[in-house]
Amino acid sequence: MRFISFIAALFYLTSCTTYSKLQYLQGDIDSTKYSQFNVPEQRAQKGDQLIINVFSDNAASTIGDTLTSIADQSHESIEHIIIDGASSDHTSEIVSRFPHVSKYVSEKDKGIYHAMNKGIEMASGDVVGILNADDLYSHRDVLHNVAELFNDSSVDAVYADLNFVDSIDTHKVERKWRSGGYKISDFYWGWMPPHPTFFVRRSVYLNLGMFNTVLNSSADYELMLRLLLKHEIKAAYLQDVIVNMRQGGKSTASIKNRLIANQEDRMAWAMNGLKPHYFTLILKPLRKIKQFINL
Repeated sequence: MRFISFIAALFYLTSCTTYSKLQYLQGDIDSTKYSQFNVPEQRAQKGDQLIINVFSDNAASTIGDTLTSIADQSHESIEHIIIDGASSDHTSEIVSRFPHVSKYVSEKDKGIYHAMNKGIEMASGDVVGILNADDLYSHRDVLHNVAELFNDSSVDAVYADLNFVDSIDTHKVERKWRSGGYKISDFYWGWMPPHPTFFVRRSVYLNLGMFNTVLNSSADYELMLRLLLKHEIKAAYLQDVIVNMRQGGKSTASIKNRLIANQEDRMAWAMNGLKPHYFTLILKPLRKIKQFINL
């Protein structure tokens, strides 16, 4: 069995993107202006595989479930780093109960995606995965199955399926996100995979950049556009529900936040010198309707 190191980063949630940041939408956007990702100078080492688990701030009510879903994984070799945004609850006490955690860093940072980048920079392996503190892996073979796909050296990324679940009863499914296989053109029809299921080789981050911290809620979308559409890295689809995500994501928490996210989605295309169809970003939220079918 190939070694997987597992990193978890606990990040500090900040407020949504201000409209002043979105003023760039009023005119032409210089796609090179936002091309700095603070990529570390070192290059990925061969051998270890890396998975990053990113948690939110002050998640004492849910982080235990998340850590349990990691500790119960059948894949034994895990490096688990938690980056905490200086939580004021008893998160640290809960983390201390899980001996599989390799590193726990608690400090203020500059937002969600800054914390994710910090976790990537701290990593010692070569495959990165991200999971929020109120989400959990759906079964004990998730990491094993992901690792099997990365045995193919031509695969740069893996993505899978996700269920949205009730915030209290995580066995109650509210929505089903089925990614399916994809063609490059699918992005123009509003497609994207669920980010918590998206695993990427660390060498890809080092070569093509990490999360763009100019964006506050759509940096994950921008990242996938850049990697899958612009640079056309090879991604394998794992046809399996691997993550249960509690309802209440940041970009969907309100209509206002959804509108801001839609504006940031447009920025994501422009940053990469890409041009969506006029209907692309209309279809992107509309595709979610089918997630409520056949529950």
